[in-house]
Amino acid sequence: MSFPTVEEQLRIIRRGAKEIIPEEEFVQKLERSRRENKPLVIKEGFDPTAPDLHLGHMVSIRKLKQFQDLGHTVVFLIGDFTGLIGDPSGKNEMRKRMTWEEVQLNAETYKSQIFRVLDQDKTVIDFNSRWLSPLNFEDVLTLTSKYTVARMLERDDFSKRYKGGRPISVMEFLYPLAQGYDSVALKSDVELGGTDQKFNLLVARDLMREYGLEPQVILTLPLLVGLDGVEKMSKSLGNYIGINEPPAEMFGKTMSISDDIIYTYFELATDISDSELAKVQKQLKDPSTNPRDIKARLASEIVRTYHGNSAAKRAEEEFNRVFREKALPSEMPEYSYDKASGKIWLVKLLSSQGLVSSNAEARRLLQQGAVTLNGEKITDPDFEFIPKDESVLKVGKRRFLRIVVS
Repeated sequence: MSFPTVEEQLRIIRRGAKEIIPEEEFVQKLERSRRENKPLVIKEGFDPTAPDLHLGHMVSIRKLKQFQDLGHTVVFLIGDFTGLIGDPSGKNEMRKRMTWEEVQLNAETYKSQIFRVLDQDKTVIDFNSRWLSPLNFEDVLTLTSKYTVARMLERDDFSKRYKGGRPISVMEFLYPLAQGYDSVALKSDVELGGTDQKFNLLVARDLMREYGLEPQVILTLPLLVGLDGVEKMSKSLGNYIGINEPPAEMFGKTMSISDDIIYTYFELATDISDSELAKVQKQLKDPSTNPRDIKARLASEIVRTYHGNSAAKRAEEEFNRVFREKALPSEMPEYSYDKASGKIWLVKLLSSQGLVSSNAEARRLLQQGAVTLNGEKITDPDFEFIPKDESVLKVGKRRFLRIVVS
């Protein structure tokens, strides 16, 4: 195939990237790729530690798609083996190990979700258990001999834990080595990862040299800030937009982000052109512009990417109905109440119907005044009631439940 010019490829790949390490080697790889008409091997690994992907994950997956569109070979690596260890990046304490069954179940969900963005026919899916599981103890000892404890302790989170007297297991030291060995096994030219993965990616460069291979180039990407505008997007923090979420939920969550991260979301989470991105930046600086209108476009772009044009249009119409016209959603989940059941404890109803993650969260939201029943605010965590007619329960701004009496 005919690859675009190196300059054009750089322009596309640099957008939204934090660092390309080292960029001069990347240029050399691109030049050789064009000269030999041979695609580069672009790799990124994902440990299946949770079943659902969110927009934060998609920042790098979208970058993989750009490489794919430029004609390069993309390897989506599922860390089914490293997932059993647990990535210690950014952790203040030892992680709880996952079971093999949990890892495999999550891995299957990843395979179905990534093709919302990646081209299935052009994507290589691999599992690092393929080469890590067969390693014997001698192989592991050889691998550990290629890196020092002193180098491991240069890593910020390890260093802080060591100085603070918090335990670091030897297994956690093995994680960067196992991830680095992935690059050895795949002979990757480029590896992508978030800025929190920089240490692990650099370890891979060193290991590739130790095994007599040309080291990969590292491309790091910013960590997408979550809905709280502070922490990185994370399901455990509840500040995420899941790509499997319904269009209306995805639209509403996007509309809730703070104005100061609108541009970042456009840059990292949408496909708008560079010229359109520049227009958005200019509009955001214009005092006469209502950021809400730009945010609505952002929400539409995001929903369109994962659910299509018609779903994006319906989600915007639904959002305007509920939040501008103060109407109830046209569609909402239902709970069928049996008259013989007696009183309902509101806390239990909220958690059992998935409106909150736990009874504790239900209590907290009630005390914060974030729950209404038929428009009436309920703040008592011990509140019980018997529905007489159809009722509507609302939690926060976007979660609704219709209670139907049977």
